[in-house]
Amino acid sequence: MKVAVVGATGLVGRVMNEVLEEFNFPISEYIPVASSRSIGKLIHYRGKDYPIVGMEEALQMVPDIAIFSAGGSTSLEWAPKFAAKGTVVIDNSSAWRMDPTKKLIVPEINAGQLTIEDKIIANPNCSTIQMVVALAPLHKKYGIKRLVISTYQSFTGTGAKAVAQYEAEKNGGNPSKEEMAYHYQIFENCIPQCDVFLDNRYTKEEMKLVHETKKILSDDSLKITATAVRVPVNGGHSESVNIEFNQPIDLAEINKILTEAEGITVIDDIEHFKYPMPLYAKNKNEVFVGRIRRDESVENGLNMWIVADNLRKGAATNAVQIAEFLVKHKLV
Repeated sequence: MKVAVVGATGLVGRVMNEVLEEFNFPISEYIPVASSRSIGKLIHYRGKDYPIVGMEEALQMVPDIAIFSAGGSTSLEWAPKFAAKGTVVIDNSSAWRMDPTKKLIVPEINAGQLTIEDKIIANPNCSTIQMVVALAPLHKKYGIKRLVISTYQSFTGTGAKAVAQYEAEKNGGNPSKEEMAYHYQIFENCIPQCDVFLDNRYTKEEMKLVHETKKILSDDSLKITATAVRVPVNGGHSESVNIEFNQPIDLAEINKILTEAEGITVIDDIEHFKYPMPLYAKNKNEVFVGRIRRDESVENGLNMWIVADNLRKGAATNAVQIAEFLVKHKLV
């Protein structure tokens, strides 16, 4: 299996390499790909050093799978070129997610939609992935009517510039406007803006949660509203999710469903102050769910707290799990 990692030097790309190695993914030829300024530099993978190549060279090498984590514009330009060569592209950007001709995949939920014809596969947004892993089995049982989502998202989700800004501020520095990923200080602060504002006064991140959730759960009838907040947490997104179901719910059954669901770890022992936190989720691949309780203000209402490592299940792990599914089912 010839595998290219496009954006191999970025935050997600580096985690992608870690996950591929940890999962012992069957690679006969590893191809690290990055921008022109990184070509020729070495990346260490499974005990060996590999020279970074550019997009054109990687294209000519015709990988079986190319995992993209290099931004939307790169994906729009290059993913179709790789697909035309027969490479299956798993894309981590927002470029293809809402394209009606492309599948938006979370393996625990809808990998069964994939066919050998799918050459560009979209990896959902980080905050969407962890949420729908927890929502899907409950939607199947009770039918979700409405979601009210509040996210508390790590600055690592913004990339290396945000990490550099946080570290500088934490160490007492005063980054210039050009050096800042955000309009404001992130250290010891919360910023109620993830991504750019849209005409409806929501941010792009908030609308990703709306549109991607509907697509993954295959239900356009869902009523969804979201507020996304950037917080000074070094790794790990947290979400407070309020759910209104179509049918009466049973808390014991909900706990059983979530406990038995693939990819979920339930931590919900309030007597001993045990609940999910980014501190526990860091460098782990599961989605953690806790603070499960009725919303007593509405019929058939539920509150949950959902946490995951945004660079792992929110990005790299989900992409590698898609690749694993393709190999297992001989779709590549």
